Amino acid sequence: MLTPSKKAKSRMYFTQDTENAIIAYNKSDDRLEKNDLYVAEIGYAFDKLAENLIHTFKFYYFDIPLTEVKNEVVSYLIMNIHKFKEGKGKAFSYFSIVGKNYLILHNNNNYKKMKITKSLDVLDFNRNLSSEESEKESKETYNEFVEQMLVFWDNNITNIFRRQKDILVADSVIELFRKRRNVENFNKKALYILIREMTGSNTQHITRVINVMKKHYKDMMYDYTNLGQIDTTNTGSIFNA
Repeated sequence: MLTPSKKAKSRMYFTQDTENAIIAYNKSDDRLEKNDLYVAEIGYAFDKLAENLIHTFKFYYFDIPLTEVKNEVVSYLIMNIHKFKEGKGKAFSYFSIVGKNYLILHNNNNYKKMKITKSLDVLDFNRNLSSEESEKESKETYNEFVEQMLVFWDNNITNIFRRQKDILVADSVIELFRKRRNVENFNKKALYILIREMTGSNTQHITRVINVMKKHYKDMMYDYTNLGQIDTTNTGSIFNA
């Protein structure tokens, strides 16, 4: 494995220079140049990021020494370095999410209750969001996911739904997510009543629109969990709901 240089320690270990080096690393086809970039600018940042993720979020449930856990996280970040796209968010945020997701998915059974899929699986309205987001890390991840999801729907709602009454229901669902801090204690029935009052649609119609949204939600959750971000661009596609 590439060996990172021992930079002077500071609070800002992952800087704009680090991001610039990652961009240059991904653009380069020269193996020696990539090695130099990693050793000079990237390796130390990845090492500190992995260490901080482990201790900040208390990933202490592994059966192997934490040093080995850290090395595994760094290796995973290197494996996924090519997936970072310039202009689509900050490198620090992207690799923080990638690292956290790796640690969550590979922790032992005692930590499974904090898996991202538990905190993000909310579109069926079957569970109490307040209790599901009780862990600070899960709630932060959930909020970050929802913010990206809202951007996706802002850009694509009229691509996916063609009929005005469907768009109205979908927009009401999105609005509830925007106001989620005020409605998170509502149960499924109460949420349906809210949407019905906002749109005048019946329960069957609301359910049909939500089922379409859930299909896209699953794709977004997969991308967020595995890639660290959602593709929020305008798809230009037409989904015949």
